Amino acid sequence: MSAGTTYDLRPLGVSDSGALLELPETFNMSTVLLDRHLEAGFGGRPAVFYEGGTLSYDALSRLANRAGNALRSLGLRREERVVLLLPDCPEFLAVFLGAMRLGAVPVPVNTVSSPADYAYYLNDSRAAVVVVDQELLPRLEPIRSGLRSLRSVVVLGEAPPGCVSLQELLAHSSDELAPAGTHRDEPSYWLYSSGTTGRPKGVVHLHHDMVYCVEPFARHGLGLTPEDRTFSVPRLFFSYGLVNSLYMPLYVGASAVLARKRPDPAGVLEALARFRPTVFCSVPTFYVALLRYLESLPSPLDLGSLRLAISGGEPLPAPLCVRWQERTGLELLDVVGSTEVGYIYISNRPGRVRPGASGELVPGYEARVVDEDEQPVPRGTVGDLWIKGESVAACYWNKHARTKRAFAGEWLRTGDKFHQDVDGYFYYFGRGDDLLKVSAQWVSPMEVEGTLLAHPAVAECAVVGALDSEGLLKPKAFVSLQPGYAPSAELAVQLQEFARAHLPPFKRPAWIEFVAEFPKTPTGKIERYRLRSGG
Repeated sequence: MSAGTTYDLRPLGVSDSGALLELPETFNMSTVLLDRHLEAGFGGRPAVFYEGGTLSYDALSRLANRAGNALRSLGLRREERVVLLLPDCPEFLAVFLGAMRLGAVPVPVNTVSSPADYAYYLNDSRAAVVVVDQELLPRLEPIRSGLRSLRSVVVLGEAPPGCVSLQELLAHSSDELAPAGTHRDEPSYWLYSSGTTGRPKGVVHLHHDMVYCVEPFARHGLGLTPEDRTFSVPRLFFSYGLVNSLYMPLYVGASAVLARKRPDPAGVLEALARFRPTVFCSVPTFYVALLRYLESLPSPLDLGSLRLAISGGEPLPAPLCVRWQERTGLELLDVVGSTEVGYIYISNRPGRVRPGASGELVPGYEARVVDEDEQPVPRGTVGDLWIKGESVAACYWNKHARTKRAFAGEWLRTGDKFHQDVDGYFYYFGRGDDLLKVSAQWVSPMEVEGTLLAHPAVAECAVVGALDSEGLLKPKAFVSLQPGYAPSAELAVQLQEFARAHLPPFKRPAWIEFVAEFPKTPTGKIERYRLRSGG
């Protein structure tokens, strides 16, 4: 098929009207991401752009088949887990897709975790194989003797004694592999959630999940086509990054741009110039850094190739949304998703962005906003958000009690507070445990943060609850400053006066504390619990 030719993607999971379609019982997700494009004559089109070159759909398919055969040669069996400790690179995609094709279960894990975390992931998942980059291998050495189920350590790069070289395995493996006859409801992949408290939860997704997850957003939300190229700052081990750079582009026959190391703002601009992506995905924290960099340049920068910019992973403050569009001329689409749902279920859409709103429900999902008695609340009233959809995970692995608390039949209790307006837009009011009860009234940290972010001195901020001398809860704001501003008592008073002009008394921060940088998770979320505890 020629480079300028496109083909019609037959809906697999959600019709044009948003109705759910039933998949066959025997279903392997790898065939949707690879085989159907080859069968349509699409094999010569680019699937992956990376520092080392380009992989076509045909080349990626053959590499994935080699990876699946390589894993099988190590004795990896259907439903057994293989942990991926890899950077964003073609080998990640190949091992992930090859394992899935084999009927095994890929489990990507965070590349910046500690040896103790890796011991937990490997033992909890009972992984038989781990595929690890040579730069990360030293983190496994201290724990290797305690890995109870692990049989093989496969290394991307130089493999020391006791390990196996991934390159050698691939070189000696066939590039033909028929997909396993997996059931549509069979485990397909796991991800460990990146919560800020407690042990990470192994979220179990099934082969059919991503059809119902990706298709509605890619087709109905973004209008993604085979001509698009996605570029994601969040990494592949993170649910948001996994769909941005693997499931979403490969589902529609588009291309993914992969960067081995998480890019800084200068690296993003270099990638935009070199690879010409059309869809850029990141988190609000990175958009702040990127805007700072753009605003330091002597003249406006042409982001030419981009047609969509997406912000997920944490709520997008309205001032940041407006500031981005004013600087770049490009809309910034705030979205809401979760590891449990697989990707995005609420989204702003091109041409319909409302700064400060999380967006509208993605087709194929249902939502409830309920009170403490699990009864629906009127539009405009804040309550707990429940989500229902075919992509919701099966369970948390080995965590029966937490599964029961989170999953209520077909519904997922998200733990988030939202209200929905009369036009159907959802507005985020924090996690259930982030809302503050001040003077007997609920205060959303997001609202206070959004107000402070409108001040020109404020780069980032986070609001938590703190006790005053009477033991009463009051809002406390932690603030990092824009270049050219320095912390001072006078500036703290200015910020409080700014908040006084825009917020009712009970929502105004009682304290302003300046910080050089915020404690954050590896995926860029501010760790509010550490601010609350003084950590």
